[in-house]
Amino acid sequence: MAAQAQSTESIQLQNQTAQSSDGSLDTPNETFSLPPVDEGRDAWFCLFGCFIIESLVWGFPASFGIFQEYYTSHAPFSEHPSGIAAIGTTSLGIIYLSGPLMFGGLAYWPHTRKSATYIGLLLMTVALVASSFANAVWQLLITQGVLYAIGGSLLYSPTVTYVDEWFVRRKGLAYGVMWAGSGFAGASIPYLMSWVLERWSFRTALRMWAIVLVLLVLPFLQFTRPRVPVTAASSAPRPRFNLSFLKSRLFIIYSLGNMIEGLGYFLPSIWLPTYARSIGSSNAIATATLALLNASAVLGCIILGLVIDRTHITTAILLSTVGALLSVFVFWGLASSTGMLLAFAITYGFFAGSFSTTWSGIIREVMASKPDTHPSLVFGFLAMGRGIGSICSGPVSDALVRMTSASGGFKDGYSSDYSWLIIMTGVTAAVGGLSWGARRLTWV
Repeated sequence: MAAQAQSTESIQLQNQTAQSSDGSLDTPNETFSLPPVDEGRDAWFCLFGCFIIESLVWGFPASFGIFQEYYTSHAPFSEHPSGIAAIGTTSLGIIYLSGPLMFGGLAYWPHTRKSATYIGLLLMTVALVASSFANAVWQLLITQGVLYAIGGSLLYSPTVTYVDEWFVRRKGLAYGVMWAGSGFAGASIPYLMSWVLERWSFRTALRMWAIVLVLLVLPFLQFTRPRVPVTAASSAPRPRFNLSFLKSRLFIIYSLGNMIEGLGYFLPSIWLPTYARSIGSSNAIATATLALLNASAVLGCIILGLVIDRTHITTAILLSTVGALLSVFVFWGLASSTGMLLAFAITYGFFAGSFSTTWSGIIREVMASKPDTHPSLVFGFLAMGRGIGSICSGPVSDALVRMTSASGGFKDGYSSDYSWLIIMTGVTAAVGGLSWGARRLTWV
C-alpha cells in the first residue's frame, strides 16, 4: 500500500496528522489524499522532468573537456593555461560540496524548493553570459566555475528531494534513471559545443547554451513538483537533524570509498579529448571519446540502479569498481590507437559513470543502522565527499601531467605524459570498492 511506503517527508507529516484507511491525510483544516508512490502519471512525469534538469545542469560541466581543449589552444587563454583544468572540476565540485547545506536547508524549509529552482536557473544563465566576456582564466573560474555551480546547485537539489518522495520500492531505479541524464547530455553536448567552437568562438557557445538552458528548463519545471503538498509539508514539524551517523564506522567506510573514487573519476572526462589528440586522433574522434564515455553512463546508471534494488549495496559497488579498474589499466593504459581509447571510454563510462547511483543503497544502509537519520543529510554528505575529490582532481591532474615527461617513442598510455594520471585514476577506482572488502571483514 502507498500508505505503508511513504517517503520520509510523508512520514514526518503524519506526526501531526491522522491517516485514514484510504490513504488520505486529515488535518484540522483540510483533507487530501496523496498520490501513490512508484507508479502513476505524476510520478513518472516528475522523474522525466528531473531527468531533463539533471541533463542540463550536469551535462555542461561534464563536457568541459571540449572547452579545455579549446581554451588551451586559443587566445587569450592559451598564453597562460595554468588553472584551466580546475574550471570544470571546480564547477562539479561546488555542486557536490553544497550538498549538506542545500539538502539540509530544503528539508527544513520545504516551501522554498520551487523558488530555489527559478533562482538557480537565473544564476546559471547570468554565469554563462558573464563567462562569454572573459579574457582571463581566473574570470572563467569565477563565472563558468563558481557562479554556474551555485546556480546549478539551487536548480538541481530540489529535484533530488522530489524523486525521494515519489519513489520508494523503485528508488534505486528512479535515481539511476535521473542520474543517467548527465550521461545523456554528456553524449550530445560535446558534439554541439565542438561544432559551435569550430565555426564561431567560445563566446558564442556560452551565450547559445544560456538560451538553450532557459528554453528547455522552464517548461519542465512544471513537471517537477513534490508529492506532499507544499502547504502540508510546511506545516509539518521541522526535522531534527541527527548527525551521529557521521561518527559511525559504516558511514565513514562508505563515504571514504566514495570520496577517493571521486578524486580520480573526473580525470578522464577532463583529459580524454587532449589525450586523443596526442595520439593523432581527429577532432571528431576526440569529441567521440567524451560522448561515448557519457553515453555509456546512461545505460550503466539504469542497470546498476536495478542491481541496487535487488542485491546488497556492496555487490553493486564491487561491480562498478572492478569494471572501472579493468577499463583503466587495460584499455587506457595500453591505448596507442583510437580503437583502444574508444573501448576505454565505453567501459569506463558504463562502470565508473554509474558509481553515484550507489548512494541510494548507501542511504538505505545508513538509515537501517540509524533510523532517526534524515536521508537528505546522508545524501548531502556523500555529495560533499565526491565534491572534495572533484575539486582536488583538477589541480592534482594538471600537476601530474606537467611533472611527467615521456621519454622515447609514444607506445601506450603508460609511456606517455599521462602515465601517472592513468595510474591515479585506476588506484582511486580500486579504493572506491573499500566497502565491499570491509563487509567481507565484517566491519560493516
